[in-house]
Amino acid sequence: MHAMLIDADKELVWSEVPDPVRKENEVIIEVHAAALNRADLLQRDGKYPSPPGWPEWMGLEVAGVVLKAPAQSRWRTGDKVCALLGGGGYAEKVAVPADMVLPVPKGLSMEEAAAIPEAFATSYLNLCLEGGMKGGDTVLIQAGASGLGIAAIQLAKDLGAKVMTTVGSEEKASFVRTLGADIIVNRKKDDLAAAMDKHPVDIALDCVVGAGMGACVEKMARGGRWIVIATLAGARTEIDMNVFFRKGLKLIGSTLRSRTSEMKAKILSDLEAKLWDKLSSGKIRSVIYRTLPMAKAEEAHGILEKQQNLGKVVLTLEKTKT
Repeated sequence: MHAMLIDADKELVWSEVPDPVRKENEVIIEVHAAALNRADLLQRDGKYPSPPGWPEWMGLEVAGVVLKAPAQSRWRTGDKVCALLGGGGYAEKVAVPADMVLPVPKGLSMEEAAAIPEAFATSYLNLCLEGGMKGGDTVLIQAGASGLGIAAIQLAKDLGAKVMTTVGSEEKASFVRTLGADIIVNRKKDDLAAAMDKHPVDIALDCVVGAGMGACVEKMARGGRWIVIATLAGARTEIDMNVFFRKGLKLIGSTLRSRTSEMKAKILSDLEAKLWDKLSSGKIRSVIYRTLPMAKAEEAHGILEKQQNLGKVVLTLEKTKT
């Protein structure tokens, strides 16, 4: 088969590699679509390698068709599925633990299904499990127009939270408003700390950080949880620890990719039970900004690097595209 490797110059090269060999508890999926994530850019740059046991090439979520499955699993050859991966999605085939595979929600395309697992699993892990989100909480979601932001806003609203989110343009502000965002902060002209003064947040899902984070943490509601999942604007900030401990705040670092397959399977099982019917009905949406063939992976990466996307960017394998 072929997979998208990274050469010595960090260029993407569609290369021949060995077919995956299925372990006892694994499913082999013929990949039809693979959604992009910012982690792919870090991996390409040598800063975020695949965990042990996963292929070296990029790709954290796919949709496709089952080629082989364990006899005792719920899966059969020909089933249309999507899956959460530790790596290896930029390829013609991938081997995945059977309990990290989900059915394509009824009515959704392969491209839409590929864009679900990573964003929604990350949102659920951090808002619900790490943050303990409940109805009535005020939740800050950084980068609301990103694939993750779109999933997190919809999940939070579905569970009864009030959502504050940050965006980088008026176009993105209008877009996240359609998802139900209640308070929208344009980071290029608005002051997030000032907005939090008026609307103290209980939980923050932060992929940005940067120097301004400390001033914002201090504005949280008592007992607030600030969850850091990436540092796109820089990894250093300054926090007044007197305010921090007096308010009983919690600072949490979190990644989905490093979790055990068992924990990921539990998260996916919860998502299927809570969200799959809503995805099928359109109450919750898988939002695709653009689809490109795998041969244009370089162009797809450029869209993420320039932060042009409103939603997910998805790569397709043309020979099997549905």
